[in-house]
Amino acid sequence: MTNSVLRIDASARRTGSVSRDLSDRIIARLGGDASVVHRDLADGLPLIDEAWIGANFTPAPDRTEAQRATLELSDTLIAEIEAAGTIVIGTPIYNFGVPAALKAWVDLVARAGVTFTYTESGPVGLLSGKRAIVAIASGGTRVGSEIDFAAGYLRHVLGFIGIHEVDFVTADQLMIDAEGTLKSAHDQVAGLAIAA
Repeated sequence: MTNSVLRIDASARRTGSVSRDLSDRIIARLGGDASVVHRDLADGLPLIDEAWIGANFTPAPDRTEAQRATLELSDTLIAEIEAAGTIVIGTPIYNFGVPAALKAWVDLVARAGVTFTYTESGPVGLLSGKRAIVAIASGGTRVGSEIDFAAGYLRHVLGFIGIHEVDFVTADQLMIDAEGTLKSAHDQVAGLAIAA
């Protein structure tokens, strides 16, 4: 596993964001010798549309220049994952799920034949050998509860593209006990296993 980190921030807030603070702490825990590529989703990402789908399902040798341009951002986002040994995703839970920008990122990187493939026994992810650490914050939703549609989704979609080593650092239900929740989250960061 390479000592490079892809950091993805999904919070719409650039200041005062708990998930961003936790990502800062995780990056520091991983060590100062890691090279970090930062992808901030606060400005949003384009949603996939008919032109994107048409380009994606056209065989690469047959794509027009316009279709290649349409897939350029997706190719860049996938290259960032391919180059990283560890992916750190900082995200809040918005209305019981992930922010729209993070869902847009997933749509742009989950590509058949590129990051996963279908086989007779089911889909197989093509981005194996990587680790993901997800820092997730919520105001009232308990992570892992029946109303949390963020954590399980992220674990599944990361596994779908081949990333099965996924750790969570959770700061959930901040509106109920902010002090206790933050202490627990900081303790979780301190307890993260670090590769020798």
